[in-house]
Amino acid sequence: MRIVPLITLITIILSIHSAPGQTLNSSGRIIDDGRFAAATKQVNQFFRRFNAEESKDGTVRYLPDDENYHNTDLRKSFINILFDNETSDVSNELKREFINHVVSDTYPQFLNFHGGDWFSEVNTVFNYNGERLEVVLFLKLQPQGLGYEWVIENVSFDPFTAAFDKPEGDEKKFLHPLSHELGFMNLRKAIVENPKPESYTPDDYQPDYLTLFLYEIKKDRLKFVTVKDTRFHFFQIDNWYFELSQFNRPGFNTGWLIANLMKLEDGDKQIILNYIYDRN
Repeated sequence: MRIVPLITLITIILSIHSAPGQTLNSSGRIIDDGRFAAATKQVNQFFRRFNAEESKDGTVRYLPDDENYHNTDLRKSFINILFDNETSDVSNELKREFINHVVSDTYPQFLNFHGGDWFSEVNTVFNYNGERLEVVLFLKLQPQGLGYEWVIENVSFDPFTAAFDKPEGDEKKFLHPLSHELGFMNLRKAIVENPKPESYTPDDYQPDYLTLFLYEIKKDRLKFVTVKDTRFHFFQIDNWYFELSQFNRPGFNTGWLIANLMKLEDGDKQIILNYIYDRN
């Protein structure tokens, strides 16, 4: 068996766990070329940088009594680098409008980790009926005891959606309005012969996919395999929406960055939520 010297093993481990932009010198110390400090490595760090609650290199946390805490100029410089500037199509004009809105002298706005109006979209893989299929889970934070916890609040899964494809218009079967005079005996015929019993539900009926998801897990038909990727959706800033995604790539524009940005008009929030949740 080949024995690796301890110092060599440590060097290998440090090399594996060092971030982009970090290398090791001959003494084993990590040298940063600036990319590591520039990268927003954690979602919590995104919050701190957006609010100007840490130094540019991430080594110092600013407390409320610090002159740099929520400093307007620092926030502007931070938020400028919190956008995906390589692949997204967010215009510079929209970015400037967003930044000016956020750092307004009269009504500055900040992100609050426990403030609600943001949630996670987690793309996962499950085994279902012998197939590896993608399941999208939507998680939110909720109070728990003296702290908080992430909970699954919604699910998007193609087999569930296909199973509840409610007919519309002339294709929709219905129970005759005089069915009550027959003691609803036509229910048997309707349910037995119609493969879409959801036809007999109210217009505003929405299937509870989360309950179905949990039921299939309990029956051991839906088995977790892995997480593919995660993103976050934010509605905390008044009249704005943005998506936070992780980018692992060379250069300085890497880490957790704003991938999509939209200014909201009346009704836009619900439209975006319907799109995210894949609701028709």
